[in-house]
Amino acid sequence: MSVAGCCGIENNRPRVTLYSWNVNGVRAAVRKGFLDWFRRSEADIVAIQETRATPDQLSPLLLHPLGYHSDWYASAIKGYSGVATFSRGRPVRVIRGSGEGHVDCEGRVLISEFARFVVINVYAPNGGRGPAWVEAKLALYRHLLMIVKQYMANNLPVILAGDFNTAYAPIDLARPTENMHHTGFLPEERESLGQFFAAGMGDTFRLLHPHEAKYSYWDQRTNARARNCGWRLDYILISPTLKSSIVAADICTAVQGSDHCPVSLTFTVP
Repeated sequence: MSVAGCCGIENNRPRVTLYSWNVNGVRAAVRKGFLDWFRRSEADIVAIQETRATPDQLSPLLLHPLGYHSDWYASAIKGYSGVATFSRGRPVRVIRGSGEGHVDCEGRVLISEFARFVVINVYAPNGGRGPAWVEAKLALYRHLLMIVKQYMANNLPVILAGDFNTAYAPIDLARPTENMHHTGFLPEERESLGQFFAAGMGDTFRLLHPHEAKYSYWDQRTNARARNCGWRLDYILISPTLKSSIVAADICTAVQGSDHCPVSLTFTVP
């Protein structure tokens, strides 16, 4: 990521703003104003999940927004899953998939290696389809953790951003007691997500807002957003060397267009 492509400089260190958003179908999101939001965001990097589209189905304006490079990883199943990452600077290397064969065909992990840090865009499986899908989620977590540890062992800062489909702590959902035995808040899901923190990674929103209850997903079928009965399923996690570099982190609840809202991070590059 070049200094020229970042939003500011602090003490000769470039500042980067990153957004992550499960758009619940990128073509539908475009009809609801995604590109207008994209332009207003002035982001350096935007990671989106659940694109549900292949590049040949998308307009040139979406594939190549002015001033941005984009990489896409679509699911082998039409109209399902998929991730994409937009960046002002072209990555040094892009890796599609995590090495976890069961879900790699579904377009769930996109790794963008920049010169001074790595962004891993992830869309974890939803365990609501049954125990096999919970296990698929946990298997993906394990593979991602191995990847993260490898980058950290090579002293390359890592940002892991996306829809993890798990609320980690009771503060991260409106009704924790009622959902103790439901996927998205199962003990094994929370424990597996906690392994990233045990490895030293930081939850950027929680580091800056330790006691704030704020959600990133609401069930559309029950009009949950109007009642703010939500879940925090979307995270931006960072490796230890970036914790002191956080400038801002937020959950952008006012942004409409999906059953999720964007989450954001601004940091200075070490």
